Amino acid sequence: MQIGVDVGGTNTDGVIMSNGKVLVSDKTVTTPNVGDGVFNVIKSVLDKGKISADKITSVMIGTTHFTNALVERKRLQKIAAIRLCLPASDSLVQMIGWPEDLVQTLNPVKFFAKGGYEVDGREISPLDTDEINKIVDKISKTDVDSIAINSVYSPLNSEMEEKAAEIISKKLPNVKISLSNAIGKVGLIERENATIINAALSKLAEDIVEAFETALKNLNIKAPLYISQNDGTLMRPEKVKSYPVLTFACGPTNSMRGAAFLSGIEESIIVDIGGTTSDIGYIKQGFPRQSAVATDVGGVRTNFRMPDIVSIGLGGGSIVREDGKIIGPDSVGYMLTKKAKVFGGDTLTTTDIAVAKYNLKIGNPELIKDIDKNIVENAKKQITKLLEDSIDKMKTSSQDVPAIFVGGGTIINKENVKGVSELIIPENFSVANAVGAALGQVSGEVDRVFHYDKLGRDKTIEQASIEAKEKAKEAGAIEKSIEIMEINENPLAYLPGRSVRLQIKAIGDLENI
Repeated sequence: MQIGVDVGGTNTDGVIMSNGKVLVSDKTVTTPNVGDGVFNVIKSVLDKGKISADKITSVMIGTTHFTNALVERKRLQKIAAIRLCLPASDSLVQMIGWPEDLVQTLNPVKFFAKGGYEVDGREISPLDTDEINKIVDKISKTDVDSIAINSVYSPLNSEMEEKAAEIISKKLPNVKISLSNAIGKVGLIERENATIINAALSKLAEDIVEAFETALKNLNIKAPLYISQNDGTLMRPEKVKSYPVLTFACGPTNSMRGAAFLSGIEESIIVDIGGTTSDIGYIKQGFPRQSAVATDVGGVRTNFRMPDIVSIGLGGGSIVREDGKIIGPDSVGYMLTKKAKVFGGDTLTTTDIAVAKYNLKIGNPELIKDIDKNIVENAKKQITKLLEDSIDKMKTSSQDVPAIFVGGGTIINKENVKGVSELIIPENFSVANAVGAALGQVSGEVDRVFHYDKLGRDKTIEQASIEAKEKAKEAGAIEKSIEIMEINENPLAYLPGRSVRLQIKAIGDLENI
């Protein structure tokens, strides 16, 4: 049996699954201390299902805490950013285009140094160890405790980044170091941005992981812990401590994975309606479609792996104004059970509209019986319009497609909408995110530029596939279960040697499932 937990901004959801079936589920209020919320929901599902802790073989958790920390500018560390590039690539300073308030929060110390590679693998200039040592001496005189290192074309060759990190670690053993080659893809500025964000979150990552581990220890659960990442697969706590940015989109990703599993449909639009926002995405082969362009996170342009989603300010707690003509984008959030009218509050929300429209037994329906029918109809039209516009953005053709609706806020829409051939609301829809977290697969990925002239296309893809499978195995996958799920080739006509950006992903099952 495995436990899946998803920590959202409003609720923390938990499920216990066995042999592909949901045995028990529950939803609790998210707590300020993330560990308390995880403890509460796991204890609840164990008690509810009368299951002892020693029966649990693995625990998978997804959390939005790292994303929230960046968006809210809270619990971020002061960092140093080193770019290995001279004498090239110094015309654009680090953190260009960042929101000013975020730059002031991080108060970064920035350095340029010799190093980096051309796209064909030639050195721009050799790494200057004396220069790196001088930079380290300067950093040691500051209160910086986390460093981001970015070398030009490090996804092709990570040697200089690793050498620089080795030099720094010897002199500053307690400083956390983030390397861009392990975080982002080809694209200097976007990869550097992601690495700087990662460095700023490193202390928070340790605190969050420790909170999860303490919660499991207090519950006497000795099963291994895994944490969800952006692409719908899992990683070990040690990796999360080093690369917290890889969890940024795990909330909507878990919901999409869970929706595909609960519905049995592997290609569809997914609409995840929460308490505050709705995330609309697309799944193919049971996994989210990945974004092909740079993504904006907290106002910062990045290029690490993220699902292709559209987020809108529509949820079960969205505030209704102007006689139902304006919905959200603000929400009462986790205060829904105190502020919504059906619970005795004074704020008209989309949950109140749903109760009035569909005669739902939520709260006390008598409290909203006098709501004007025109307000209800106006609000429902606005809800439908918001959903239809977002679904249309996700579609790749004009044809109608099936849509799976999940999340606790799904109650606000029960009718089909334009562009949708079939609206599906599966069993356990309200905890699809926790189900997605519990599905228990890990991945390995290769994403860099190759030159087919060296080995030929087939041999290059074969070797890259072996490398992706090896990475999946290192992540904890059973070797015989590992399969290549995706191969993308993007020819780079402006480069010599039949150059191509090759993206290969391998997926495998965890040993503990």
